[in-house]
Amino acid sequence: MDITEFTVQKLKDPTGIITGDRYEFHIYIMLDEEDELYTEGGVGIRAIYAVDENGERVVMSAFFKRETNEALEFELEEEEVEAVAAFCKLNYQEN
Repeated sequence: MDITEFTVQKLKDPTGIITGDRYEFHIYIMLDEEDELYTEGGVGIRAIYAVDENGERVVMSAFFKRETNEALEFELEEEEVEAVAAFCKLNYQEN
């Protein structure tokens, strides 16, 4: 999985229900044309990264089409989630 660019935004919880901080990542990746996830307009991974008293972790992740933001019906594999978590850990503080 080659990451070409990303955005990160700290989410606000107006209710105060969620403890800690949450960050929404849009991670854009490059795929081979033979990959079943490949789309001409590009593919991304949307991830919510939590930082709280329980540690740091990905609490949600999903593939999406870059052009339309439409969710794709594929789940990330375990090693992909681990790679996303490592990437988020390195980059959430840039926000």
